[in-house]
Amino acid sequence: MKCLIIAAGKGSRLQLRGNSKPLIPVFGVPLIERVIRSAMAADVDEFFVVTGYQNENVTSFLKNLSVRLKIPIRAIFNEDWQQENGVSVLKARDYIQEPFLLLMSDHIFDPNTLRELMEVPLPHGEINLAVDRAIDNSSVNLDDVTRVKIEKGKVLEIGKGLANYNGFDTGIFLCTPSIFKALEQSTEQHDNTTLSGGVCILASQGRVNAAEFSGKFWIDVDDPEALRQAENILLNYLPDSF
Repeated sequence: MKCLIIAAGKGSRLQLRGNSKPLIPVFGVPLIERVIRSAMAADVDEFFVVTGYQNENVTSFLKNLSVRLKIPIRAIFNEDWQQENGVSVLKARDYIQEPFLLLMSDHIFDPNTLRELMEVPLPHGEINLAVDRAIDNSSVNLDDVTRVKIEKGKVLEIGKGLANYNGFDTGIFLCTPSIFKALEQSTEQHDNTTLSGGVCILASQGRVNAAEFSGKFWIDVDDPEALRQAENILLNYLPDSF
């Protein structure tokens, strides 16, 4: 299966730890490499990484990593990397025409989540989103996390500002190419270029399935505190992880 990873942002809140967020090390392993290794453990065999800020450095690292891990990794440059993340996802529409994993380069997670998500049936034209129903999860930054409203196995609403929610978006998706059309529609009709905007379009049509993975480790490494939490959890919770 193919995997698309979004790695275009600047990550200004982590710049004291490195100039390029995807390359910031966690226990000596860059964030983007951890994501790729976790996906490889779930039998992903081809990667597309959308780059932006520090494109040359990230692309050079990916080329070397591809050789080192002996797996295809193609960098796709998003010259509009300062825009919302949906723009980065759309950059891959000409490269992927079949179901694929969609991951964020700054999310660390239990590799078993990917294996289990890939076993969940994916109806044509729909997407499966790994959600965390543990809304008391102490590793979640409530000011930054994307929230979801779930009912009968379907995501009804998604967004960072949701007041009525019962789960969190973990940033782990199993998609069909329908996500590309939804992102275009969100941009054209609502001037919303976020990934959540495209997901909202599909959710309004009943085409976003909530795959619950509460209790599984995941964290969005977006600031120094999250990085510290990630290191502690990796040390204690996943001693054999990448």
